[in-house]
Amino acid sequence: MKEDRIDSIELRRFFRATSKDKRIFEVIPKSMRYYIKPTKNTPYVNLDIKKGLIEFKGVSSPSNSIAFYDKIFKVLNLYRKSSNKELEVNMAFTHFNTSSSKCIFDILKAVKMIEKSGKDVTVNWYYEQFDEDMREVGEDYCDVINLPFLYFEMEK
Repeated sequence: MKEDRIDSIELRRFFRATSKDKRIFEVIPKSMRYYIKPTKNTPYVNLDIKKGLIEFKGVSSPSNSIAFYDKIFKVLNLYRKSSNKELEVNMAFTHFNTSSSKCIFDILKAVKMIEKSGKDVTVNWYYEQFDEDMREVGEDYCDVINLPFLYFEMEK
């Protein structure tokens, strides 16, 4: 319980310090849930620390992928310190650019570190019906990072 309080305080401090773009990043401190609203070039992102849930959905081709995903990396590092025993990661990208691909890879490496810290991790990789390329990307991430994925085909 005390760890959750520390995470909440750390997250509030972090978001106060990095909340220049308030229209995109929303914070709901009481529920330990953070999300990024989707735009034409950025995905919906839901980080629910209490539930142990991370979700990405949509297109990821921001003009600066590193800046966009930086906040997510910081939350993942805080999650590793939380008392949660499980983490579910849902990735449902319809498209992403090369720089986002690198950031997604780095996120999955961070998830692997969370798994190594003793937490149970589930990665669900969603891809559009007939988009075998996106499924193969998930399989490549799975092989390289050595993290088990479950694959789900979504209807268009």
